[in-house]
Amino acid sequence: MICFPNAKINLGLNVVSKRADGYHNLETVFFPLQIRDALEVIVNESLPYDLLYQSGLQVDGCLHDNLVMKALRLVREKYDFPRIEAHLFKKIPSGAGLGGGSSDASSMLKLLNETFSLGIADAELAQLALKLGADCPFFVYNRPLFASGIGEVFDEIALSLEGYYFVLVKPDVHVSTKDAFGGIFPQKPAQSLKDIIRLPVTEWRNVMVNDFEKTVFAKHPEIAKVKEELYQSGAVYASMSGSGSSVYGIFSKETVFEADFPSYHIISP
Repeated sequence: MICFPNAKINLGLNVVSKRADGYHNLETVFFPLQIRDALEVIVNESLPYDLLYQSGLQVDGCLHDNLVMKALRLVREKYDFPRIEAHLFKKIPSGAGLGGGSSDASSMLKLLNETFSLGIADAELAQLALKLGADCPFFVYNRPLFASGIGEVFDEIALSLEGYYFVLVKPDVHVSTKDAFGGIFPQKPAQSLKDIIRLPVTEWRNVMVNDFEKTVFAKHPEIAKVKEELYQSGAVYASMSGSGSSVYGIFSKETVFEADFPSYHIISP
């Protein structure tokens, strides 16, 4: 069977407090974006162990340690099913704040559940996904959600961006998550993101913020430049996603955006 793990963006991202376990409590809205990888599993009972083949964009690290394989081993700890070979084609860039690896991992959980009729409920899949990464549970549900905690506590929201168009720009810049958090001073936002998200998109610019932008833009002004260029091109809202380095713009009509960085085509949600 085959599936197509999609990316996500963050609509607003507030770092609200530091936790005793060293993590941070966040508030954000996860929104699925239809840039997709491809993941296929093929039963091969002659294999002595599971295999992963990867193509497309380069992924750092050993394939054995890829989140897709970690997800596979997590399910195999509790459920019995034949050996498989998995094929992963990467289109979502890594280290971009788009959740590509997390989406691949959660998609593997769901794909195994469906392929082998394991009967795992979404709530259990989300708990398994959390063991793989803080934003992995979102991709189990894969619809616009308000997230708190470390990104794993969800509240339903009514949000439609039908009729809007997205431009996603991925500068050739790597942003260290450690550096992104390095300049953060956690605090509760003056206005709840739950309230902001109910406003018209045209009003988001002055009230919806990504707390990581201040630190990341200071270290990488070229990323800040992309955001400004998106606004100059007519975006009604633009922001960095996650801790970067990708930046997206939301437009009320289809547009041609040109920048000095590799960028993706316009995507309609």
